[in-house]
Amino acid sequence: MNRSELVFLYDISYANPNGDPLDENKPRIDEDVELNIVTDVRLKRTIRDYLHDFKDQGIFVKEIEDENGNIQDAKLRAMDYLIDENGEKVDITDKNLSLSQIKRIMYNNILKECVDVRLFGGTIPLEIKKKGKSSITLTGPVQFRFGRSMHKVEMKHIKGTGAFASSAGKQQKTFREEYILPYSLISFYGVINENAAKKTLMTEEDESLLVEGIWNGTKNLITRSKFGQMPRLLLKVTYSDANYFIGDLDKKIKIEHDLEDDKKLRSVDELQIDVSQLIIALKSDLDKIDSISVKFDPAVKFRDSVPIEVDLVEYLVEKGLPASELTI
Repeated sequence: MNRSELVFLYDISYANPNGDPLDENKPRIDEDVELNIVTDVRLKRTIRDYLHDFKDQGIFVKEIEDENGNIQDAKLRAMDYLIDENGEKVDITDKNLSLSQIKRIMYNNILKECVDVRLFGGTIPLEIKKKGKSSITLTGPVQFRFGRSMHKVEMKHIKGTGAFASSAGKQQKTFREEYILPYSLISFYGVINENAAKKTLMTEEDESLLVEGIWNGTKNLITRSKFGQMPRLLLKVTYSDANYFIGDLDKKIKIEHDLEDDKKLRSVDELQIDVSQLIIALKSDLDKIDSISVKFDPAVKFRDSVPIEVDLVEYLVEKGLPASELTI
């Protein structure tokens, strides 16, 4: 596995891409620059849910309730993986077992069973009364920055009525209110670190699951607050030189539109994605690039110095870049 850079663009219309629970679940906005913010945690949750629900993959970070409705904490979740080779629970009170042996059993089982830990790493707390540091920390090979909208946004406050009375015997219905963004085209940037991948045992199959989870997970996120999300572009640049990458590829992609104000954008149809600086950057380091994999929505219009009239992958190949369609 070689180092790779990822750029993922998706948009959302009249919905809330990532609410802040500490601020009335409003969409996260950097008020100084009026850009929408989406945390890397939100994207990772999308990927985890897709891989678990649609690809039958085991994941470590998930909500599990016991028979009384109590949610399992991280320490109890970790104990689920303290299983020996015969499928039996390991007795942590066994004086013949050292803390390092117990951690090794758990470490091996989690990496074997949990694709999200192989991808994103994590800190796994242990509640074991033995001497030594009782936690496992793994640096994830896949790291994402916070997503940011590629344009200024304006939050809208929506009020409405509910279907039920405000209380028993009352005729007045309940009121509801929510905060949404009319439109936001969001850009995520990530890196796959081949060195960390060796420690978490991340495989090329895991890498394929990752990109599928990014694209299809976003498209299949059909909840009331997230319905309306659409993946628009996924770019993966894989390098041939060890430990090398261009960096900040997301900042080399811009948008153009004819509206007087970014905040008036309502659809991907109203803009073009400018990849001119991206192409320049890729061509300047062509000798260090192994492959460029691209997945895009046909509804998106791209431009270089002028509008691109052909398939984006075909255009990149014409520019001398080793581009191919990303198979998902």
